[in-house]
Amino acid sequence: MSAAMAARYDLIVVGGGPGGYVAAIRAAQLGMKVALVEREHLGGVCLNWGCIPTKALLRSAEVLRVARAARGYGVTTGTVGVDLPKMVERSRAVARQLQNGVRGLLRKHAVTVCEGHGRLAAPGTVAVEARGGVRSELGAPHIVLASGARPRVLPGLEPDGERIWSSREAMTPGALPASLLVVGAGAIGIEFASFYRTLGSAVTVVEAAGHVLPQEDHEIAGLARKAFEHDGMHIHTSTTVAALSRDADGVTATLAGPDGETTLRAERVIAAVGITANSDDLGLEGTAVKLERGHVVVGPWLETGERGVYAIGDLAGPPWLAHKASHEAVICVERIAGHADVAPLSALRIPACTYAHPQVASVGLTEERARQLGRALRIGRFPFAANGKAIALGEPAGLVKTIFDEASGELLGAHLIGPEVTELIHGFGIAASLEATEAELMHTVFPHPTLSEAMHESVLHAFGRALHV
Repeated sequence: MSAAMAARYDLIVVGGGPGGYVAAIRAAQLGMKVALVEREHLGGVCLNWGCIPTKALLRSAEVLRVARAARGYGVTTGTVGVDLPKMVERSRAVARQLQNGVRGLLRKHAVTVCEGHGRLAAPGTVAVEARGGVRSELGAPHIVLASGARPRVLPGLEPDGERIWSSREAMTPGALPASLLVVGAGAIGIEFASFYRTLGSAVTVVEAAGHVLPQEDHEIAGLARKAFEHDGMHIHTSTTVAALSRDADGVTATLAGPDGETTLRAERVIAAVGITANSDDLGLEGTAVKLERGHVVVGPWLETGERGVYAIGDLAGPPWLAHKASHEAVICVERIAGHADVAPLSALRIPACTYAHPQVASVGLTEERARQLGRALRIGRFPFAANGKAIALGEPAGLVKTIFDEASGELLGAHLIGPEVTELIHGFGIAASLEATEAELMHTVFPHPTLSEAMHESVLHAFGRALHV
């Protein structure tokens, strides 16, 4: 079928994850005729095999923790146990519900959903190959590539679905492993480590970098490590898996670290060593689209080097976060529509969250990065141990750390570890977006008793005005 015969649209989106489906909906809201091409599941990896189902599993682990501690709250319970199949089924049900919700939203906005693999076939043309090899073509002056990413695979750590798990197998285990080796201490690896450790698995975490959660502020990462080790995790940083062999009972891993090599036995391994962008098989050959380390190079409006072609989300590079993809989708589509008030996305305004126990959340510069940039700093710290709500919750461990420019009072970064901090970090995100200084934050009234008061006190502490430490 020629480009002239292809079904015509104003915008075609390739990929139905949190970037793609949001781009399609926003474009439809702006009056565009939109087609969305998705080869597997609407909602993408995040909704079906990532962000959402893992949070459902972690909620089960959280309930288990509370149930085990019930007597300390004056609540008498019976025997507390783990029903792993029920946890997994609940997690899958949550994903199915939300996938159906996305499908309903696309239908509501009259977005045409095309099931199949989409690739650029000619300028302004996307070829769609459905199951069975059925091929069709779509045409539009604007094409947004939102194909996402897949787990990175290291030689020797190729998932086999049995001994070495990818995130999919880790989310749908048939049985609880007695022992588990998690390779990679980023957010994904640590969340799985936290889940399985809470359920009772013996968990060892290996990380090549010098800290767990390597992208986080080092002070916060250090506190996180202490908390994880207090829960019984064994953590090896500055360590790699030098060799790994599989047998009928599990795996034998040779770990290479600062003190030499050691051998470890584990029943299962979870490989969580990052992601690889789905930039292959998109028809980019022969176009002006450029790749850098597998990611599509884009400008401030998510435009590529090829006229009319855009890239968003994981495909366009780090940070690899669903909310970053969704925000880029809106920026990209509104720019295409000619909105005058749209602004490029600043990476420093994108919050990062880890939903382990304890939770970790951050936005902006780490202390290390701010000092590398030569900034003179004021740093505030406030422990949840001095927060009334945290004590009442029985969750007094943790810290709120705020980083300000000494001269201007600009909020450069905020780093939190403790109870529900993933629900608190947006407050600092809003402040940064509004370019608030310490003055506005100090004069904001925070309700009492709340965890958010620790945010206020951390700001006060940075300027020598803390009231409760």
